[in-house]
Amino acid sequence: MQAIRKRYFPALAEYIRSGSEASLYQATELGKMFQSIGPEEIIAIHEECMRNIVLNVDSEEALELYSRSFLFLIELMVSYRFRYQPERPADDRYIEMRELLSRSYRSFERVKSKYENVLQHMDSGIALFDTDGIVTFMNLQMAKFLDVPRKTLIGCSILEIMRHSQLSRLTRRLLIRLYREIIVRRNKYFEFQDSNGRHLLITATYGDQLDGEYLISMKDVSEYKQIEQTAYQNDKLAMLGKIAAAIAHEIRNPLTSIRGFIQLLRPVLVDLGKEEYAKIMVAEIDRANDIIYEFLNSSKPTAPMKQTIRLTSLLKEVSLLSESEALMHNCQIYLESYEADLQVSIDVKQIKQVVLNLFKNAMDAIAEMNGERPGRIDVILKRKTDFAEITIKDNGKGMDRATLNRLFDPFFTTKESGTGLGLSVSYRIIRNHGGTIRVTSVAREGTSFMIYLPIVEQKV
Repeated sequence: MQAIRKRYFPALAEYIRSGSEASLYQATELGKMFQSIGPEEIIAIHEECMRNIVLNVDSEEALELYSRSFLFLIELMVSYRFRYQPERPADDRYIEMRELLSRSYRSFERVKSKYENVLQHMDSGIALFDTDGIVTFMNLQMAKFLDVPRKTLIGCSILEIMRHSQLSRLTRRLLIRLYREIIVRRNKYFEFQDSNGRHLLITATYGDQLDGEYLISMKDVSEYKQIEQTAYQNDKLAMLGKIAAAIAHEIRNPLTSIRGFIQLLRPVLVDLGKEEYAKIMVAEIDRANDIIYEFLNSSKPTAPMKQTIRLTSLLKEVSLLSESEALMHNCQIYLESYEADLQVSIDVKQIKQVVLNLFKNAMDAIAEMNGERPGRIDVILKRKTDFAEITIKDNGKGMDRATLNRLFDPFFTTKESGTGLGLSVSYRIIRNHGGTIRVTSVAREGTSFMIYLPIVEQKV
């Protein structure tokens, strides 16, 4: 069998590469030589060779190569069936020829069905359009993206798909964008973000490669985007650290001197009736110092001084601390714990800082609703496998997609008096604890922050 594979693979690869009659003739010669194996084994060898050939190609090219290989297999099988046949009456040979062709066709259909089944269950969406723009093949992932039954799309033109009665308005709008980018402007790549926040990459293959047909593939690249965004975030924080180290002493030392001289001048200002000026100057210098302090913390938060505690007690304490401020913002805090005994190893002071910061942001978002509805902040504690999930959910103003994408960037803020450092500091603190922080938001409905911290299992 190994010797057969060594002859089969190069002959098949040569035909797929060139498609010439000379390379197809090799299939006929191979079919005459196979004596010790059956047709099922030949099909198995063909399938094994094709897996090796398409190992390092994308889904579009794989579909094309599989289609091209079927003719090689049929030619070989016909030759295999008619090797060393004795002379017989023409009618007998005709009947046998018809039967063998029927068997070959059935074998071809089985192999084709098997490969189509593979394409159906790929993680990429695939749609093939002929030269007239009619859908000839579409896999389950692509139909799932369109949210339309696949059977109702086969045989439809591009325009008929856009007018499909079951197509949502948002999906129809996206298809129009795709048509403009890929068909009209003939771009081979197009990336966009759908309503669920997924990053989707659309790839088009057309021209001589597919004899005028269009192959459209769609892949969810959200994970790659998340990795890219994390790397970008880490790079920015590293750069922030370098800047902080360079300017910290240059700014803080002069501010300390100025504050001292203002305090010395305070009696003079009191005599002039301008004591209020001294208070304002000192307060502004203190505010500048606070900004520098936050800046230094965002670039390099101190290493966590961990201790094992129950998260419920920490969340109760922070909720009580924030209760009076919440009432001033016309909102209430509700704590809901499904795992009262969850223990984590954390720096209590740092995690308090994170939760208080999220509470403050929630209150500010509720205040921006101008009393349209009573404010509410829900704090929910659950277990997620090996992590404790703390959800802080508000019914405030919410955020659009552009704001969400930049939320953890240093110095990015939507508040007039904000420094844009609170969430970037929180992000770094949670990462230093071996956890993650995520956020979802809907404009004018509210925002949810999810904090995940590793659980410390209790010793029995």
